[in-house]
Amino acid sequence: MTTMTQASVREFKMPDVGEGLTEAEILKWYVQPGDTVTDGQVVCEVETAKAAVELPIPYDGVVRELHFPEGTTVDVGTSIIAVEVTGAAAGEAPAEQPKAAPEDPEPEAKPEGRQPVLVGYGVSTSSTKRRPRKGPELTVPAPAQAIQTELNGHGHGTTAEKPRPLAKPPVRKLAKDLGVDLALVTPSGPDGIITRDDVHAAVTPKPAEPAPAPAAAPAVTPAPVASYDGTRETRVPVKGVRKATAAAMVGSAFTAPHVTEFVTVDVTRTMKLVEELKQDKEMQGLRVNPLLLIAKALLVAIKRNPEINASWDEASQEIVQKHYVNLGIAAATPRGLIVPNIKDAHDKTLPQLAEALGDLVSTAREGKTSPAAMQGGTVTITNVGVFGVDTGTPILNPGESAILAIGAIKLQPWVHKGKVKPRQVTTLALSFDHRLVDGELGSKVLADVAAILEQPKRLITWA
Repeated sequence: MTTMTQASVREFKMPDVGEGLTEAEILKWYVQPGDTVTDGQVVCEVETAKAAVELPIPYDGVVRELHFPEGTTVDVGTSIIAVEVTGAAAGEAPAEQPKAAPEDPEPEAKPEGRQPVLVGYGVSTSSTKRRPRKGPELTVPAPAQAIQTELNGHGHGTTAEKPRPLAKPPVRKLAKDLGVDLALVTPSGPDGIITRDDVHAAVTPKPAEPAPAPAAAPAVTPAPVASYDGTRETRVPVKGVRKATAAAMVGSAFTAPHVTEFVTVDVTRTMKLVEELKQDKEMQGLRVNPLLLIAKALLVAIKRNPEINASWDEASQEIVQKHYVNLGIAAATPRGLIVPNIKDAHDKTLPQLAEALGDLVSTAREGKTSPAAMQGGTVTITNVGVFGVDTGTPILNPGESAILAIGAIKLQPWVHKGKVKPRQVTTLALSFDHRLVDGELGSKVLADVAAILEQPKRLITWA
């Protein structure tokens, strides 16, 4: 009767919170043993190769044990927390399965000792009957007859290629004691018989064989490589987002043939428009900065040159044209570089784009970007200018066709209307996959972005 209310322990396993991820690192536990948890309550935060994700528990109960400490990388499918639940979990009684006894075809038969059970099949009674022994049938060929058959080559199969070495029983025993294979001994006796001296001769050369061992010894001396100065060096394990980013960048760099083009442009008018938009009522409370207008300029350039918004299908050797733009924004976070994207950015108005950019950046800084937000990107913007860098040659985000790098915007001497004046200038760099974007198309897109930033009224005339 007490089993109806008996507590049961449920094991919560590390789920695949992305697409095909195999492991995740436990960043923080929000509960400890003894805490009460409810269905849907977040119990820990984990970092996958794509993002940091909070995991909710799927049932009510009391935490019995945390199987791994913070900082541990755990394989998907491994139990990470045990929760003691009551009532509903009583249905987990499949462990009490000795009910199979009534299915025994001979329940009244008394087993003689312990019966072996094959998992999944239960206990079965053998129906095989043993034949009564008969004296004549137990006789076997005499050893001498078997040896003669082998020597004559009449045995079945092809195992009789070599005749059995000839040696007297004392010699065979000597060979066995010394570990000598008679088949490898050269006989010196009459009619090819192996003698005791032949066996001893086969043993004497062996001590010379270990001589080559010292030559192999130098290969086992990489110990100094593992040592390092712990007071002057720090080793940081590469895992989670950083590990995935490293692998993705290597894969992208050595898979897609990169081409990078550069253009330096006067963005003084764009900077003035940014200041005007900050005062616009339609943009109140939104993040308004040069990145917003550069993103809009890139979207307009893609609309004018839609062929650049594509991907390469290696399996079918086809170019896949995208009729939507999921605009990726490279973001540096404490856990490494991530590239979340704004879904259907091509359909958004300027205020909507500003709101989406603001949400994307703040979510990334908090480490709350979901794996879904980093999937399906088509083109990306990386703003290296925030670090004071003039420009760079960005590597494509895997699966995308192009990436635009924005350099620092600085006051520089510039020829404007025939005179040298201080102007706000920046350098743009566009890297693209030369399998699907040729030089002409890449140049047109970069030139269009530059033209819009130089004359932002083109956002209206070209849109």
